[in-house]
Amino acid sequence: MRWKGWEKVPLDVPDLGVPGGIRTVKAVAPVIVSASRSTDIPAFYGDWFMSRVRDGRVTWKSPFGGDPVHVSFARTRLFVFWSKDPAPFLPHLKALDRLGYRYYFLFTLNDYEGEGLEPHVPPLDERIGTFIQLSQRIGKGRVVWRFDPLVLSDRITVDNLLAKVQRIGDKIAPFTDRLVFSFVDIARYKKVQRNLLTSGCSGAREFTDPEVREFCCGLAEFNREWGLELSACAENRDLLPYGIGRGQCISYDLMVREFADDPALMEFLRPGSQSCLDGTVIHANPEKYLKDPGQRSTCRCIVSRDIGQYSTCPHLCSYCYANTSREVVCRNYSRYREARDRGIFFDSITG
Repeated sequence: MRWKGWEKVPLDVPDLGVPGGIRTVKAVAPVIVSASRSTDIPAFYGDWFMSRVRDGRVTWKSPFGGDPVHVSFARTRLFVFWSKDPAPFLPHLKALDRLGYRYYFLFTLNDYEGEGLEPHVPPLDERIGTFIQLSQRIGKGRVVWRFDPLVLSDRITVDNLLAKVQRIGDKIAPFTDRLVFSFVDIARYKKVQRNLLTSGCSGAREFTDPEVREFCCGLAEFNREWGLELSACAENRDLLPYGIGRGQCISYDLMVREFADDPALMEFLRPGSQSCLDGTVIHANPEKYLKDPGQRSTCRCIVSRDIGQYSTCPHLCSYCYANTSREVVCRNYSRYREARDRGIFFDSITG
């Protein structure tokens, strides 16, 4: 039994080229929306996001070209927010609650202040405060701590990383249930290699197997005090001997636990049995059936529809795979702010 894709629904969109200025298109209608792996919507584009939610639709543009994808929120039950700084978005939560949407946050909370790898995120203590505030507002089960990615370099050793993780974890462990981390993947992403070199991060490299074991042993020791559910994102190595599972950021288990009172979401997450022509019955494994086909084979995330856009995140983190260049990001963000200040919000982030 395989997932058949999102339902498609008719959607009216503006079109100045046709009589009446409206045309009807076929739009995908996802139950789960990711906002976003590609950019930090809560930090920079909260006003745009809320305008799109109120309008019930968004247009997504692929970084690789092709026709735009129209996305309808007609079936949407859950938003998954990815952010390094959700503080600007907190005032919008009441409006989302009133509209009846469910949501949780994947809060990437790293410590690369000394190395300058995240040049435009707020100070670490401020971000820790935001993490605690958000957890107290929506519940610790709905704020997942991500330390992503773990980077080694001439200046950053395994011991350095363990000290960074411990400093954060000692403060926020009471305010979350989960830690998801990842080991940096430099060889796969040429942009990551280029951006790290441009940032002056000398000797940035991936982990060796002994270094992975060293880090996981240290993390497991910390977690005796924290009691968090630990998982590694998109990781092929078996880390279960350290109490570390395979990561699932858009998580079946989390959704079932936190949003069991949402019947539409639960119906989507728990597909029924399917009868075969020979009379046998196949019982779907929901986590396998709903695995996101758009992600790497090692990613265990449940399927979602991402609505972000590449080259729009002004955090300008040195290890980012989603930004082409600083110049393109600054140009896109400047255009967005100019339109926002005039009360204009495009169908997509960049129009």
